Amino acid sequence: MSVANLCRRLQPQVSARTAAGFAEVMRRLSAPLQVAVAGRIKSGKSTLVNALIGRRVAPTDVGECTRLVTRFQYGTVDRIEVVFTSGRKQVLPFAADGTIPADLGGADISEVSHIEAYLTNAVLEDMTVIDTPGLGSLDAASVSRTEELLGAAKQGEGSDELDDTSRNAVAGAEAVLYVVTQGVRADDHQALAAFTAATASREAGPVNAIAVLNKADTIAPESVQGAENDVWKAATILAEKQAALLKPRVADVLPVIGLIAESAESGGFTSADFDALRQMSKLDDPTLETMFVAADIFTSWDCEVPAGTRVRLLERLDLYGIRRAIEAIRAEPEITAGALRRLLLEASGLAAVRARLNVVFAARADGIKAAAALASVTALAHASGDPAERQRVHDAIEVLLAKPEAHQLRLLEALTLVVAGAVDMPEDLAEEVLRVGSNAEVADQLGMPGGSREDLAAHALERAGWWRSFASFGATPAQGRVAHVVHRAYFLIWQQLRENRG
Repeated sequence: MSVANLCRRLQPQVSARTAAGFAEVMRRLSAPLQVAVAGRIKSGKSTLVNALIGRRVAPTDVGECTRLVTRFQYGTVDRIEVVFTSGRKQVLPFAADGTIPADLGGADISEVSHIEAYLTNAVLEDMTVIDTPGLGSLDAASVSRTEELLGAAKQGEGSDELDDTSRNAVAGAEAVLYVVTQGVRADDHQALAAFTAATASREAGPVNAIAVLNKADTIAPESVQGAENDVWKAATILAEKQAALLKPRVADVLPVIGLIAESAESGGFTSADFDALRQMSKLDDPTLETMFVAADIFTSWDCEVPAGTRVRLLERLDLYGIRRAIEAIRAEPEITAGALRRLLLEASGLAAVRARLNVVFAARADGIKAAAALASVTALAHASGDPAERQRVHDAIEVLLAKPEAHQLRLLEALTLVVAGAVDMPEDLAEEVLRVGSNAEVADQLGMPGGSREDLAAHALERAGWWRSFASFGATPAQGRVAHVVHRAYFLIWQQLRENRG
């Protein structure tokens, strides 16, 4: 990769401290993309983490463990490393139920930096998932540990040579998955901004941040105009409204039911649960409707299904999931446990979240990591205190960015400047920059989903010409630099469409 080559070439020309930082940048470039799952306390972050990984490993009850940052990454042997602030590590097995043990082997949490969890899990071969303590209602120590790990963690061989400023430049996740519930609060923007350090010194934006509206099943459809008394439609409408509030910091907001997703994907939904649901489906409608009024009525009402069994179903699926499952069984009496699990997984919305993760993160992982790496390289040079070294690194980066193959980095840089407000653009043009820079598919970049190749090519060429004219006439110097990048992006799209004809 060109950024790695740049670091390798510069290492002999910079101080030992900066060279050590470059070594860490190169290590990160070859590592899986790191995604931090952020959000408020009790937003269901850990439940969503378990669903994404496909194993119930993150503790979901509020306790000592949930006050710590936990990094879930691929390993050849399942194990936990408790990392202390002193640098000492303590290796632990997972608890009997497969989760991180609550007592952390008797460790004093005030002395713990974070937890490293290694899993033989295919999902983690391409993506490291960082579970963070919930923002808000947290003690100062938890907040401090989160900021320290995401912004200044010691990672990799040789990183002990780095000072705090340098660690801040090379550590942290490259992408953010932000979890919200029904109400986006005014300070959610500030909460998202708090994770700027988690994106390797770059502002979280639509290139490397998406949000999910979790606990979608708790939305009262009658409270959402246009929902037509449909819970999922209400959640979709609400997610669209939240997307408007949180943009341009996030690419999208998608509804999801983390609890159902976790149960269906991580083995929490068992054949015994299926049998219990089949038994419940035989209850008469008045009894069921009464039980569905509230959770406490569901578990305490007198019926043939044992109360303990109903409590377990509620813990696994909540009322919405139970209702959906019973409806499916009644509609198809011969349905199997596996088919019902797949139906519940589909109803959770997890597939759409995974697909969006693949589009926004996985498919663009190299570009996201390279952009984050360049930001880290720049920060390391600035931290060195040597003007000559800083200039040498700056010149090398400019040469790299001038190459045609580095245009994606230019586009990500321009997008970041517009999102962060560093370059003031008219609203319609800012939206266009966001669209071109935030999407992976050509039709989406051009705002023409379903368009023919000929129409897409013609539009790309027309917009390329428009942005070139804007750069030359009417744009401020800062806008002009962005306009040249967007012009080049459209021209390359046109070229790509022309070359792929037939």
